[in-house]
Amino acid sequence: MAERGAGDGTVGKALEVLDQVASFGRPVKFNELLNNSPFPKATLYRFVQTLTNQGMLSFDSEQGTYAPGARLVRLAHAAWQQFSLAPVARPFVDDLARDVGETIHLAQLDHAQVLYVDKRNASSPIEMYSSAGKVGPAYCTGVGKVMMAFLGDAELDPILAQQSFHKFTDKTLTTVEDLREELRDIRAHGYGFDREEHEPGIICVAVPILNKSKRAIGALSVTSSTGSQTLANLERLVPRITSAANDIAREVELWRFPDQPTTKEKAETE
Repeated sequence: MAERGAGDGTVGKALEVLDQVASFGRPVKFNELLNNSPFPKATLYRFVQTLTNQGMLSFDSEQGTYAPGARLVRLAHAAWQQFSLAPVARPFVDDLARDVGETIHLAQLDHAQVLYVDKRNASSPIEMYSSAGKVGPAYCTGVGKVMMAFLGDAELDPILAQQSFHKFTDKTLTTVEDLREELRDIRAHGYGFDREEHEPGIICVAVPILNKSKRAIGALSVTSSTGSQTLANLERLVPRITSAANDIAREVELWRFPDQPTTKEKAETE
């Protein structure tokens, strides 16, 4: 969090405070913020008060807690509609979920992490970490790996440098070298797997959503458990998942999202 706002002055520091409040996932007391803040008490208090006055945070006087404010929620909703793949992809995700009967994830890269922007539960739901709006590691999730596989070196290198390589299970990749090797394999085949790398018993097959330049703008996955599926069975779904990903990519192109027209393209249409 500090790295992202370090060179951005007052605005960057205020955004760090917003990130910190949101990270608790519940209303939080000032002392809790202070215990986890890089800012002195007076500085943190000033930011919290300004954000509250501006409606970016709300304060519950009875509980003495802070939470994301109404203004922030409105901005988040607008950003979700304009930046997230979810609204554009929704009908295709719905169709895929009906066809395969398993859990579907739609994801995008958020800096060096995976942001789950939509999810459909299986007909027989299974408990797992992911949910829409959550972030997860890129190096040990199917969606994260297939998106990284279709980045150029200039984009990929800093993302790899930010991976924690924490060993979640005995199947988690824990070195840059091993991950790079898998990314090359994914790029060659066009899809990838989560082989219980993030959560024991949870497996998936994932495909990238590629724009016309073959750059990953998102990813789709079908997720199940080792108790009900095998990787071989999930792999048979790749053509259907790829079809849905291609449909989403075509729809995205119609919306000119998320890649904006170049100056040359704008000039040609004016």
